Amino acid sequence: MISTRKAARLGAKLLMVISLAVGLLGGGAGAWADPIWDRWQAADAAVNSGHPEAAVPHWQYLVEYYASIADWQNAALFCGRLDEYYDGIQDYVNAIRYYELENEYWLKDGKDWGAVDLQRAEQIRTVVELYQSTSDTALLTRQGAPANGKLAKFEPAYGMYIGMYSEQDPAMQNHFSRSESIYGKKHALYLAYSPVGGAFPKQYAVRAKEAGAALQIAWEPKNGLDSVKDDAYLREWARAAKASGIPIFLRYASEMNGDWVVWHGDPQKYIEKFRLVHDVMAEEAPNVAMVWSPGDVPAYSMDVYYPGDDYVDWVGVSMYTEPYENGDPAQGNMQATSPVERLDYLYKTYSDRKPLMISETAVSHYAHIPQESFTDYGLLNLQRLYEIMPLKYPRLKSITYFNVDLKDRESRNNYLLGANEAMKNLYSRMIASPFYLTKVEQGAVPADGTGHTKLLDTQNTFTERTHITPWVKIPDIYIGKLDYYLNGKLIATQTAPPFGIDLEAGSVPEGSNIKLEVYNQAGKQVASKSVSISSGVAVRMNGKLQAYEQPPVIRQGSTLTPLRAIFESMGATVTWDAATQTATGRKGDTVVTLKIGDHQAYKNGQPITLEVPAQLVNGYTLAPARFVGEAFGGEVQWDGSLRTVKITVPPSQVSKSAAPSASSERPAEQKPEALAADRTASSSSEISHPDQEQKPDSFESGWLFQLFSIVRSLLQTAAAWLSH
Repeated sequence: MISTRKAARLGAKLLMVISLAVGLLGGGAGAWADPIWDRWQAADAAVNSGHPEAAVPHWQYLVEYYASIADWQNAALFCGRLDEYYDGIQDYVNAIRYYELENEYWLKDGKDWGAVDLQRAEQIRTVVELYQSTSDTALLTRQGAPANGKLAKFEPAYGMYIGMYSEQDPAMQNHFSRSESIYGKKHALYLAYSPVGGAFPKQYAVRAKEAGAALQIAWEPKNGLDSVKDDAYLREWARAAKASGIPIFLRYASEMNGDWVVWHGDPQKYIEKFRLVHDVMAEEAPNVAMVWSPGDVPAYSMDVYYPGDDYVDWVGVSMYTEPYENGDPAQGNMQATSPVERLDYLYKTYSDRKPLMISETAVSHYAHIPQESFTDYGLLNLQRLYEIMPLKYPRLKSITYFNVDLKDRESRNNYLLGANEAMKNLYSRMIASPFYLTKVEQGAVPADGTGHTKLLDTQNTFTERTHITPWVKIPDIYIGKLDYYLNGKLIATQTAPPFGIDLEAGSVPEGSNIKLEVYNQAGKQVASKSVSISSGVAVRMNGKLQAYEQPPVIRQGSTLTPLRAIFESMGATVTWDAATQTATGRKGDTVVTLKIGDHQAYKNGQPITLEVPAQLVNGYTLAPARFVGEAFGGEVQWDGSLRTVKITVPPSQVSKSAAPSASSERPAEQKPEALAADRTASSSSEISHPDQEQKPDSFESGWLFQLFSIVRSLLQTAAAWLSH
């Protein structure tokens, strides 16, 4: 057998010869005595003389000419000449351009022959992206939500369910409760295969329930789609699923877009049967979520099988990462293909409305046919699968690992984690993070509330700590080393996965820069990425991290924190006098007042000198941290390494109505002008920061700031509308 890519290329070349012959036979040699025929001849002559670079301008001319007359076939064929040439001389930018253009022209010609070109374009594309961990739960929930904001059945708000097919793992088999002792952590779900016509896999469900897990069932109509009917068997199977008492992900008739399954080939009948199964499960087994799960290839033929949003709870996919196509070196080298880009089409097509799962996947670390070990390849792509894909694709919310050694069958790849200590250790290390969820629950979130977001080129911030994870792919495949620089100083070098570094806020002043330099195994720098990043001031009250709309700021070397939120968290009530721009806090016999712009505040009438006067920042009243934290009996400490204000208050003095991590700053009884002037945010301590001295913001009254904000918003909306 030959690889898909080789077959496509041979077919394209044959088509070009046929196209030329038809032209000659149809019009005679005289018909070709024009600039187009001259270009063909000149290009072929250059190649035959050993100077293919001289053929490039002729091929480019021919691409443009044939595209201009909508002869997409010939335009694609000459793109093929160009992308192969540029690929051969390692001019990957131009190679990618023409691979993508060739695919575009084949599609316009009604053919999907360009799929292999897109695959090659991704193989040689250089990617350097950076992601950071964050505890911004609002951001994480927002980026993990569908367009309509409504989570699907069993969908977590963010985070990743981990699953496993363990039946052929000698150490675990179907004893799901062994997971923690083998991998250091429980799994959220386990995979079982079951034929349509057979009994519900009750024993698998029992084992899953014992382990506190859900079950994914790959339910396969091996006797064809007609074997599925609304009959007593189907309803009894559904009732047994309900009786299991656990969440079930039903992956009915998966990989339907591939001709290797008997249920392939009739999209309309497939849709009819999928909908039938959905309807019966909805009536009989509300604990069943329907999973529509094609294979990742062929990509262009999957959409015609989609049953519709009303019948699908989750969209899944089967994909495997292996060094050779189908495990056979003779069929093609696949080492340059990562699992990351292979999800891209499915994600772009369905993630706005459905959560995604990789319903079965694995990474090979040994190819049995050539008897080659691929540990480095396995480690590189295992990290990409578990640590990069959930970051790049926040709507990807479940991965199930196919933990099998296919030594004597199918692709003959060894995917078994237990057969390679380095693979097993990396897997266990990665899933140890709370981000990887161990229990299927509606709206589940990681226990530590932490997720990830992509770093932009500018305006990146964090508080206390963050973990930076790089997503790096180079045409050389294997990474020699990664060098991390902070403000021009080398702070870390890594040569093996898992790649990533930890940063503490105290070492990242405002306006910092992180630079990543990428080297191949020959020691040559092949890529780099720089982003700006700043740390902010965090507030913890009795150990709990607070999150407010307006974070603390540094002004004139001192930390200013939001007044209302902290006062109210300590059980005080706050009022605002817009006329005098004065805030007053009351708790018991204690009355605290301060006026915007004054260096003195008052506690029960006694003056207190402030290092920096209270200020309005974005319409919020901010005052020196130590004053705010101590005003009603709190103790304030400053952690410079994490840039964190720590306020300790006797538990009896903490307001029970105050949220531990998000301030409610807009009491219904408060007047609008007080709200605008005194919506408060996070807290900090009055500790001097001479190296971060800044001028205070201008003082604006609450109502004026609110009016200004409304006008500015209207102008921005109008400008955005006019620009489209």
